[in-house]
Amino acid sequence: MTDKDVDLMTRAHQEVVDEIAAREAAEDERHKAEHYNSGGVLDRYINSVSAINFSFILQCSWEAAAVTFQFSLSNGGPASILYGSIFAGIGTTLVATSLAEMASMDPTVGAQYRWSATFAPKWNRFFGLMQGWITVFAWICSCTSNPALISNVITGLTIFNNPNYVPQRWHSTLIMWAITIFPFLGNFWFRKLLGPLEAVGAICHVVFFIVSIITLIVLAQRSTVDYVFKTLTHDVSGWTNPVVAWGLGLLTVTYPLTGFDGVLHMSDEVKKARLRVPRSMITSVVLNAVMQFAYMITVLFTIGDVEVVSADFLPIIQVYYQATGSKSATNLFIVMLGIIIFIAFFNVFASVSRLAWAFSRDNGFPFSTLFAKVHPSLKLPLNALILIGTCLVLLAIINIGSSTAFNAFISLPALALCISYFFPILFLFIRRFTSSQPIPWGPFHLGIWGPIINLGAICYIIFVLIWMPFPSILPVDGTTMNYAGPMVGAVILGALFDWCVSGRKRFQVPIVRHRPDFK
Repeated sequence: MTDKDVDLMTRAHQEVVDEIAAREAAEDERHKAEHYNSGGVLDRYINSVSAINFSFILQCSWEAAAVTFQFSLSNGGPASILYGSIFAGIGTTLVATSLAEMASMDPTVGAQYRWSATFAPKWNRFFGLMQGWITVFAWICSCTSNPALISNVITGLTIFNNPNYVPQRWHSTLIMWAITIFPFLGNFWFRKLLGPLEAVGAICHVVFFIVSIITLIVLAQRSTVDYVFKTLTHDVSGWTNPVVAWGLGLLTVTYPLTGFDGVLHMSDEVKKARLRVPRSMITSVVLNAVMQFAYMITVLFTIGDVEVVSADFLPIIQVYYQATGSKSATNLFIVMLGIIIFIAFFNVFASVSRLAWAFSRDNGFPFSTLFAKVHPSLKLPLNALILIGTCLVLLAIINIGSSTAFNAFISLPALALCISYFFPILFLFIRRFTSSQPIPWGPFHLGIWGPIINLGAICYIIFVLIWMPFPSILPVDGTTMNYAGPMVGAVILGALFDWCVSGRKRFQVPIVRHRPDFK
C-alpha cells in the first residue's frame, strides 16, 4: 500500500467521523429545542476514554465473581466456574455486539425500550412500555446489588477479625443505607468527579487484579489439575443432576458480565455517541471477560482447603488467608475488592437515574412529568436521582425479613437484565428478514455476520434465563426460595396493569431521534 493510498483512507475515515459529529451536533440542537419545555436536556461532556472506562469499571467482573463464587462452590464447582467463564464470555460478547449495532443506529438513554418499540413487528407501544418497566426494574436491582456486595464484604471482614461477632440481618440493611448515601450525593457533582473517579477506578481495577493473581500464584498451595478441569460438584446443594448443578453455578460467572449497557444510558452525555458507545460496550465486555476468566482459574488452582473455604461467610477471605497466612494482608486484599465495587456503584447509580429520567420523558411512568425534569443548574435529573435512591432504601429492607435477600440481590439483576437484552435483539433479528425497507445502519454495522451474531446472542440468553429462577438449595422453603422469578413476574404483571389502566394512552412510542427514514 502506497503513502497515497494510506492518505486517502485516512481522509475517508476522517470524513466519516466529521459527518457523524456534524449530524450529532445538528441532532443535539433539535433535541434541545424539542425538549426545552418538557423538562430540559443533559449536556454532552463524556469523552472517548471516559466512555470506555465507564463500562470497564461498572462491570468490575473479576471483583464481583470473587465475592459471589460461593454460588458455584455448592453447584457445579470448578466446572461451572472454569467452563462457565468461557461460555459466559463468548455469550455476553455476542449480546453486547448485537446491542452495539443498535446503539450505533440510535445511541439513546432509553436504549432497550426505545429499540423494542422501534423494531417490534406490531404492538410497538405495548412492547416499548413493557420493555421500559423491565429495563428500569433490572437496573434498579443492579444498583441494589452493589451495596449488597459491599455489605457482604464488610460483614465478612468483621466476622474474620472478630469471630465472636454475630451478624444480624438489620445490620446489612443499615450498611446498605450508609453506602447508598455516597453515590447519591456524589452524582450532584458527577461531571467533575467523572474524570478522576474513572482514572482511579481503572487503575485499581487493573493493578489490584495483577497483584492478586501474582500473590496467589506465588504463595498459595496448588490444586491438582484434575480438581480444576474435571470436578463437577453436584452432591452438596441437594441438586444431584450434574447438568442442573452446572447450570445453577453459572450465576457466579454470568452475573458479573451483565450491566455493560450502563454507558448506553449515559448516551446523551457522551460525545460522538454513535462511535464511542458501541466501542465502549464491546471493549468492556471483552476485557472484563478475559480478566474474570484469568482470575477465577487462578483462584481454582490456589483455593487451598475447599471445605474451609466453603464454610466461610465470604469464601474468598479464606482463599487469601490460606495463601498469605496473614490477617493484615487478607484484610487488604478484600478491602481492595470492596473499593472497586464501591467506585462502580457511582457509575451504576448515574446510569439508572438517567434511564428512569428517559423513561419518564417518554411518559412511561405515572407522574412522568415529575421525574422527567433536569435541574437547570446541576444539569442532572435530580428527581429521578431521588426516586432511585428511595427505591434502594426500600429494597434494602428486604434484608431484615429474609436471610436469602443477598441471593435475590444477585440473581434479580442477572435475570431482569437478560430479559431486557432479549427482546430488542429478537425484534432486530426478525426485522432483518421481514422488513421491506432498508434498515438505516449506523457507523458500526455487522453486515452479513449480523443474523448469526444475533441468533447466537438469543440462544445464549435463553439458556441463561432457564437457570436464573431456580433455587440454589434443596429442599425449597421460605429461607431457600429464589425470589428472583416471582419478583420479575410481579413487575411484568404490574406493567400489564399499568398498560390497561393508563399506559396505553400515556406512553409515547419513541422512535430514532430525528431520523424520519426509520419507520
